[in-house]
Amino acid sequence: MAKQTPENEELIVDVQEVYSKTETFIDQNKSLITGLVGGLIVLIAGYFAYNSLYLGPLEDEAREEMFLAEKYFKLDSFNLAIDGRADFAGFIEIADKYGSTKAGDLANYYLGMSFLNLGEFESAIDALNQFDGDDEILATLAIGAKGDALLELENTEKAIDQYEKAANRKTNEFTTPLFLMKAARAQEMVGDYKAAAENYNNIKTDYKKSPEANDIDKFIARAEANL
Repeated sequence: MAKQTPENEELIVDVQEVYSKTETFIDQNKSLITGLVGGLIVLIAGYFAYNSLYLGPLEDEAREEMFLAEKYFKLDSFNLAIDGRADFAGFIEIADKYGSTKAGDLANYYLGMSFLNLGEFESAIDALNQFDGDDEILATLAIGAKGDALLELENTEKAIDQYEKAANRKTNEFTTPLFLMKAARAQEMVGDYKAAAENYNNIKTDYKKSPEANDIDKFIARAEANL
C-alpha cells in the first residue's frame, strides 16, 4: 500500500474542506438555489414556447403576406410592392408588422431595393440599414445597394467604402468581382486611379471567368494611363 505523504494528506484535507463548505452553502441557500433553477427552467420553457407557439405561426403568416408583394416586386411594380393594396400588404406594412420574423426582416431588403429602383435613395438606405438577414448573398447585395444609393446622392467616397465592404465581405465569383468593378469605377470618378487599377487587376487575376473580366484590359489601361 502506498504511503501517504504530507502533501497527499494536505490535499485530502483541502478537498474535504471544500466539500464541507459547499454542503454548508447549499444548506444555507436552498431557497435561493431552488428559485434560480426554477427561474432557469421557466426561461427555457418560455423560449421554446415563444418560438413554437408565437414566432413560428407569425413567420408563416408573414410569408403568406409577402407573396403578392414579392410578385409585384419581380414585375417591377415597385410602388405596389411598397404600399400594397386593399387586398394585400406591401413591404412597409410587412416590415412594420412582422419585424421580429425572418420574413419581416426580408421585407426591409425588398423595401430598400424598391426605393432604390424608384430613385428614392435616402429611403433606400434607411430600409437597407434595417435589414439584418443571415443570407450571405442578400446581405452582401444590401451593402452594395447602399453604395449605389450613396453614389446617386453624390457621396462617392462613402459609396466606395460600401462597394469595397461588399466585395470583401464573403469572397465569391458573383458578388466580389461585381463590387470590385463598381468600386474601381467610383475610384476613377474621384481620381484615385491607383486604387482603381488595383481593383481592375484583382478582377483580371482572381475572377477571370466573371462577366466583369470581359474587356478588363481596357479598364486597366485607362486607369494606369492616369497614374
